[in-house]
Amino acid sequence: MPRKKPFSGKQKKKQLQEKRDRKRTDSFGHPRPHAGQSHRSRQQSVEINSSEEQGSSENEIEVAKLNQQPMSKKQLDRNYDPNRFRLHFERESKAELAHRKKHAMQPFQVLPEESLEVDLDYVYKPGSVLDMPKRPPWDYSKSKEQVESREEKAFQEYLANIYDQYEPRQLSYFEINLETWRQLWRVLEMSDIILLITDIRHPALHFPPALYDYITKDLKKHLIMVLNKIDLAPPGLVVAWHSFFKEKFPDIQVVCFTSFPKESTTNSLEPGKVLHRKRRRGTFSAVGPMQLLRACESICHGKVDVSSWRERIEKEIRGEEALAAQITDHADGDTDSISDTSFKEHVSFKDGILTIGCIGCPNVGKSSLMNGLCGRKVVSTSRTPGHTKHFQTIFLTPTVRLCDSPGLVFPSLVDKQLQILSGLYPIAQVQEPYTAVGYLAQRIPVIEILKLKHPDEKDSPEGAASPKWSAYDICDAWAAKRGFITAKAARHDVYRAANNILRLTVEGRLCMCTRPPGYTSQKEHWDQHPETKEIAKLQEKHKQTQSNDELGEHSELTSSGDESDADVESNDVGESDFKKNDDEADERAERRRFSTSNKYALLSTDCSLDLDF
Repeated sequence: MPRKKPFSGKQKKKQLQEKRDRKRTDSFGHPRPHAGQSHRSRQQSVEINSSEEQGSSENEIEVAKLNQQPMSKKQLDRNYDPNRFRLHFERESKAELAHRKKHAMQPFQVLPEESLEVDLDYVYKPGSVLDMPKRPPWDYSKSKEQVESREEKAFQEYLANIYDQYEPRQLSYFEINLETWRQLWRVLEMSDIILLITDIRHPALHFPPALYDYITKDLKKHLIMVLNKIDLAPPGLVVAWHSFFKEKFPDIQVVCFTSFPKESTTNSLEPGKVLHRKRRRGTFSAVGPMQLLRACESICHGKVDVSSWRERIEKEIRGEEALAAQITDHADGDTDSISDTSFKEHVSFKDGILTIGCIGCPNVGKSSLMNGLCGRKVVSTSRTPGHTKHFQTIFLTPTVRLCDSPGLVFPSLVDKQLQILSGLYPIAQVQEPYTAVGYLAQRIPVIEILKLKHPDEKDSPEGAASPKWSAYDICDAWAAKRGFITAKAARHDVYRAANNILRLTVEGRLCMCTRPPGYTSQKEHWDQHPETKEIAKLQEKHKQTQSNDELGEHSELTSSGDESDADVESNDVGESDFKKNDDEADERAERRRFSTSNKYALLSTDCSLDLDF
């Protein structure tokens, strides 16, 4: 009998991977990357884009396809592709990545507070080619294939115009997947009122003027801007951004909102100067539903009966909990079956139903806002951009329907590092995270907040000047403090440390808030503004109520395992605290021991304060 050939575990793993690859195809029916690639390489697989796949310009663009989703056997049988709406961004060259990494190893200089001011006109260049792709006109005389062909041609011309005037290195990350843009078009067409959700930390990045013009001028629809997550910013800054947008865009209404109010805070400390603890996952205790209702009522002018929505909020205020029966998932919200609604003509307030479309950039809290309005988890949420793959509709009441849409990154000239820090790009896919850490450290005191010691400090002679910090040094020091060690060489895992710092920022635990132009010189004015006291009063009342109701958190009202907001400020950043805060399983198990008597008590102060300045 011949001797058996040795068959290593590595070969067995390769064999199994080849078997999986034969069963799987990518979003366009092509084979996936070969089995020899690592898991991270497969997620960051870069392919040459053609006009058939991307609908881009005639010049080939290297595209990085992110947030790949596995396909189950059931989905394969039903010809459903979960990767149809994957994030598509242009790939960065190796030379550019190497240059940025080298720059991150150079000492940086701390910038003044004015560096946090963001000019909306510089970011988006209103009136330039940095526009949004618009759906070409269509009618029922054309077939579906003809309509889609026209859309692809228009999208190719849109990308060609951008790349003809700007070099790729000048541009920010922006979506180049036509399928995702089609989802936005559909949501805009089917909605009566459109909510543009923005994160209060970076609202200028999340408000494309081209989208505002398209909605108000081309579609002639009403737009409400939602300043979300207002608990992560000082009250004066909230009022400053509110006034900025109302003055610059008079045709919109601005509403303040947050789905997860803070539990407690120290008012004497600014959010950007402390480290916040990880938020405990509790009820969707929204701040702002009544203000949003009033804004919708002023637009509807009695054309739709929204009394059921008002009655719902009032019931929540009184603590009545028999509300779940009013929430009905619509067929469009079925993640396993997406009906083709691309060619339905919109009729305003059809069948006496108000349709509210929720749009915005990734990671601004669109799904959390819907959960906050409903008072429970009705759509899944995640802090990873690209989690929502297609639009889905939820009935808030029998006459009010919410429509969630995928997040879209619009073309702009904002720094890519700021885009990463604002959550517009998946952190797990960032190939060079060090410059983003340096961008953060130049603007907020990261070293003092994290209480870091310079890696070269122990080697410096006594009495010598303190060594200068670089972005790479910060990551090295954080890896040493957290115990991040590489598996083979047992060195400090600076890449993991850099990613961890970026995640702390996106979550809001390291809070960096951008400012409107001229805010720094008028900071005292905004801190003493009359509306600032109203915002502070609203936040404080909800913090106190949240603290009192802390033991009443119910497991069915917890957020997604990937959703996280900051809530408690603390300067204690020891390793044991991080391990305790990161132990999510223990927290969930502990919360299951308690039951709630009033899930909606946190809404009690919502009607008492009017923030429609």
